[in-house]
Amino acid sequence: MEHILAIVLLFGGGIVVALGFSPIGRAVAERIRRRGGAALPEEVRGELVEFRSELQGEVQQLRTEVSELSERMDFAERLLAKQRHADRLAPPSS
Repeated sequence: MEHILAIVLLFGGGIVVALGFSPIGRAVAERIRRRGGAALPEEVRGELVEFRSELQGEVQQLRTEVSELSERMDFAERLLAKQRHADRLAPPSS
């Protein structure tokens, strides 16, 4: 078992080192150093701010709709429970 673990660690470590010196590894390291990549152009940033505000509006609308649906479901459950209790309490018909 230890031999398999040693082999996996040896090859895994070699792959990590090779990836670190590859262009992909360098790009990942550069992005980490810059904490999020290059600064965005102003027009792209404006579009993102607009898109974010639209999404926030849609999320708020969805929350409102879910809240309304929850209230409707609660109302329907209360009606069903009331009907079931009335059926149980009703005198037997002859």
